[in-house]
Amino acid sequence: MTIEADLEALRGPLNAYCYRMLAGSSECEDAVQETMIRALRELDTFDSRRARLTTWVHRIAHNVCIDMLRAAQRRASPMDVAGLGEPGVFGAAAPAGSYVDPVPGSFVVYSSDPARRAVERETVRLAFVAALQHLTPPQRAATILRDVLAFSAAETADILGVSVGAINSSLQRARGVLPAQSCGDGSVSDEQARALAERYVAAFEAHDVGGLIAVLHDDVTTTMPPVRWWLAGREAIASLAAMSDACAADRLVITDINGQVGFGQYRPDAVGTLRPFALVAVEFRGGLIGHTTTFLGTAGRFAEFGLPPTLPPDNA
Repeated sequence: MTIEADLEALRGPLNAYCYRMLAGSSECEDAVQETMIRALRELDTFDSRRARLTTWVHRIAHNVCIDMLRAAQRRASPMDVAGLGEPGVFGAAAPAGSYVDPVPGSFVVYSSDPARRAVERETVRLAFVAALQHLTPPQRAATILRDVLAFSAAETADILGVSVGAINSSLQRARGVLPAQSCGDGSVSDEQARALAERYVAAFEAHDVGGLIAVLHDDVTTTMPPVRWWLAGREAIASLAAMSDACAADRLVITDINGQVGFGQYRPDAVGTLRPFALVAVEFRGGLIGHTTTFLGTAGRFAEFGLPPTLPPDNA
């Protein structure tokens, strides 16, 4: 293999690292591309006797991310309802880049080992990525490199340019900051999640309020970034989803969003062709759907998630 091919093989881990560090899809792509450019430009400084290629490249990626973070604000959790005002009341849209971006699981889940894939999926959930943003960059980096990408303490220290003791200290502080809810509650298996999603789709498209209530948690919430708006309670959310004129002819297609089941929501145009409207992420709690996030402004990203550009009209 050529060195270019070896570098290309590292794109998955680099996506995984940069996305969790930056929490933005386009920023991640920019960071990985810049990392590749710098790596090729600086190949003569790489010494395979001192470090693995992946360690050397992740050191470059870390420096790129730190440079980008100096000019960026912390992205907020798209599930956090604090500061959104009264439920059901629309506020002004937040500026671009205010919230953690969704990404397809295939973009950041790359391992062929089932145990590693489970860790990768759990640590790319929107809640976890949002929680990471509350850590300092050194704490965030140490957590991702050690607990997600499984670098050794010595390799992590080499990547970050600090001592092993500093890495262990950063990890200890990070684990004390990350809330328990940033990881899944383990209440649903993959099969159960898929079944709940299918039931949600069927009830949503049939305008079945009772069917929606049956799959929603008592304390379910929903948000719609970047618009400052939220709603709580399964009766209220089920009624809105099933009875809203805006969603009357919408359809949902199941896809993978951040390693979890989610939806592409389609809305008919003037002639009835269903076109991309928004990506909808799902979080589970207590064996039911505990939160949905409708990401407005994501219609142009459907291809990334393996979603078709249009759906035929219902009467086609």
